[in-house]
Amino acid sequence: MRNIKLTIEYDGKKFNGWQKQPNKLNIQGEIENAIKEITGEEVELIASGRTDAGVHAFGQVANFKTNSDLPIEKFAIAINSKLKKSIVIKQAEQVDDRFHARYNAKQKTYRYIINNSKQGTAIYRDLECHIPIELNIEEMKKAVKYFEGEHDFKTFKASGTSSKSSIRIIYKAEVLKKGDRIFIELTGNGFLYNMVRIISGTLVDVGLRKNKSK
Repeated sequence: MRNIKLTIEYDGKKFNGWQKQPNKLNIQGEIENAIKEITGEEVELIASGRTDAGVHAFGQVANFKTNSDLPIEKFAIAINSKLKKSIVIKQAEQVDDRFHARYNAKQKTYRYIINNSKQGTAIYRDLECHIPIELNIEEMKKAVKYFEGEHDFKTFKASGTSSKSSIRIIYKAEVLKKGDRIFIELTGNGFLYNMVRIISGTLVDVGLRKNKSK
């Protein structure tokens, strides 16, 4: 039995999130079906975390166990040949049997992009949020720092959260501006359902001067 680690990139806008759901298009199910076509095996793909509907990933990590003797250097190519173009296996590697994508994950980073220009963009409209009103970037930079550290984020989770604890550690929280784009980036040990989305909305409120950072 081999333990295979995958590094995955995907465009989430047409999917109902990572997790398998009956009669709904999901990323986990698509990759598991592709692996079955290659190996003939029913596998369980374990991800470092579950992304919500519409969320994109540049470096999702997942692992699965297989008895296939397919050379490791051919796994990514073989699986990609069976996948939709919106999902790409960037790398496949054989790892220690004890490796578990979720339990061995040290940190995760979420990024939200705001296009703060007046007219927005046609090309990247599905990859960023357009807010034509000028945001106060300095106030947003001050406010985001309050999220760093260990906190109870129960007020920043959506209904439907299954996690028993709402305490999380945010190692780094930043608001960056490059041209007309504002990037909200949070790196932590884990995130609650819609937690980063709600935090981003709060920071936008700060930028719109609906709230005032202390």
